[in-house]
Amino acid sequence: MAENGDWVRIHNVILTPAERASAVPDDTKAVPLELWTKGYLQTDANIGENVQIVTRTGRIVSGELVEIDPHYSHSFGDFVPELQQAGDEAFHFLFGGDVE
Repeated sequence: MAENGDWVRIHNVILTPAERASAVPDDTKAVPLELWTKGYLQTDANIGENVQIVTRTGRIVSGELVEIDPHYSHSFGDFVPELQQAGDEAFHFLFGGDVE
Protein backbone atom coordinates (compact mmCIF):
# COMPACT_ATOMS: atom_id res chain seq x y z
CA MET A 1 0.00 0.00 0.00
CA ALA A 2 1.23 3.48 -0.87
CA GLU A 3 0.79 6.28 1.59
CA ASN A 4 -0.05 9.94 1.13
CA GLY A 5 3.14 11.75 0.05
CA ASP A 6 4.91 8.68 -1.38
CA TRP A 7 6.79 9.06 -4.69
CA VAL A 8 4.81 6.99 -7.22
CA ARG A 9 4.23 6.40 -10.92
CA ILE A 10 0.81 6.47 -12.56
CA HIS A 11 -0.54 5.44 -15.95
CA ASN A 12 -3.30 7.05 -17.95
CA VAL A 13 -4.74 6.53 -21.45
CA ILE A 14 -4.93 9.96 -23.07
CA LEU A 15 -6.51 8.86 -26.39
CA THR A 16 -7.96 5.50 -27.36
CA PRO A 17 -7.21 4.19 -30.88
CA ALA A 18 -10.66 5.42 -31.99
CA GLU A 19 -9.84 8.93 -30.77
CA ARG A 20 -6.47 9.18 -32.55
CA ALA A 21 -6.15 11.69 -35.39
CA SER A 22 -6.72 10.31 -38.87
CA ALA A 23 -3.50 11.95 -40.09
CA VAL A 24 -1.21 9.79 -37.94
CA PRO A 25 0.34 6.63 -39.46
CA ASP A 26 -1.76 3.45 -39.28
CA ASP A 27 0.58 1.70 -36.85
CA THR A 28 0.41 4.72 -34.52
CA LYS A 29 -3.36 5.11 -34.58
CA ALA A 30 -3.78 1.38 -33.89
CA VAL A 31 -2.59 1.85 -30.30
CA PRO A 32 -3.67 4.21 -27.51
CA LEU A 33 -1.74 7.34 -26.61
CA GLU A 34 -0.56 6.63 -23.07
CA LEU A 35 0.96 8.69 -20.27
CA TRP A 36 3.19 7.49 -17.47
CA THR A 37 4.22 10.12 -14.97
CA LYS A 38 5.68 10.36 -11.49
CA GLY A 39 4.75 12.48 -8.53
CA TYR A 40 3.71 12.65 -4.91
CA LEU A 41 0.60 10.65 -4.00
CA GLN A 42 -2.23 12.71 -2.53
CA THR A 43 -4.08 9.91 -0.64
CA ASP A 44 -3.32 6.42 0.62
CA ALA A 45 -3.94 3.89 -2.18
CA ASN A 46 -3.22 0.41 -3.51
CA ILE A 47 -1.68 -0.51 -6.84
CA GLY A 48 -4.40 -0.44 -9.51
CA GLU A 49 -6.49 2.28 -7.90
CA ASN A 50 -7.16 5.64 -9.56
CA VAL A 51 -5.28 8.37 -7.72
CA GLN A 52 -4.11 11.96 -7.93
CA ILE A 53 -0.49 13.00 -7.76
CA VAL A 54 1.36 16.29 -7.70
CA THR A 55 4.32 16.29 -10.09
CA ARG A 56 7.67 17.98 -9.41
CA THR A 57 6.43 20.94 -11.46
CA GLY A 58 3.26 21.27 -9.39
CA ARG A 59 0.78 19.78 -11.88
CA ILE A 60 -2.06 17.67 -10.49
CA VAL A 61 -2.48 14.53 -12.59
CA SER A 62 -4.87 11.59 -12.22
CA GLY A 63 -4.29 8.00 -13.27
CA GLU A 64 -3.91 4.39 -12.23
CA LEU A 65 -1.27 3.78 -9.56
CA VAL A 66 1.26 1.38 -11.10
CA GLU A 67 4.45 1.69 -9.03
CA ILE A 68 5.64 2.85 -5.63
CA ASP A 69 9.13 4.40 -5.38
CA PRO A 70 9.81 4.13 -9.15
CA HIS A 71 13.39 4.05 -10.34
CA TYR A 72 15.26 4.14 -13.62
CA SER A 73 16.00 0.69 -15.01
CA HIS A 74 17.47 1.46 -18.44
CA SER A 75 21.03 0.84 -19.53
CA PHE A 76 23.28 1.58 -22.47
CA GLY A 77 23.53 -2.10 -23.34
CA ASP A 78 26.32 -4.64 -23.01
CA PHE A 79 30.00 -3.76 -22.93
CA VAL A 80 31.48 -3.47 -26.45
CA PRO A 81 35.27 -3.97 -26.49
CA GLU A 82 35.61 -2.30 -29.89
CA LEU A 83 34.10 0.91 -28.52
CA GLN A 84 36.50 0.85 -25.58
CA GLN A 85 39.44 0.49 -27.99
CA ALA A 86 38.11 3.29 -30.21
CA GLY A 87 37.80 5.54 -27.14
CA ASP A 88 41.38 4.75 -26.11
CA GLU A 89 42.64 5.54 -29.61
CA ALA A 90 40.69 8.79 -29.74
CA PHE A 91 42.10 9.83 -26.36
CA HIS A 92 45.62 9.09 -27.54
CA PHE A 93 45.07 10.99 -30.80
CA LEU A 94 43.62 14.04 -29.04
CA PHE A 95 45.80 14.25 -25.95
CA GLY A 96 48.87 12.09 -26.67
CA GLY A 97 50.47 9.74 -24.24
CA ASP A 98 49.13 6.52 -22.83
CA VAL A 99 45.65 5.94 -21.55
CA GLU A 100 45.65 5.08 -17.85
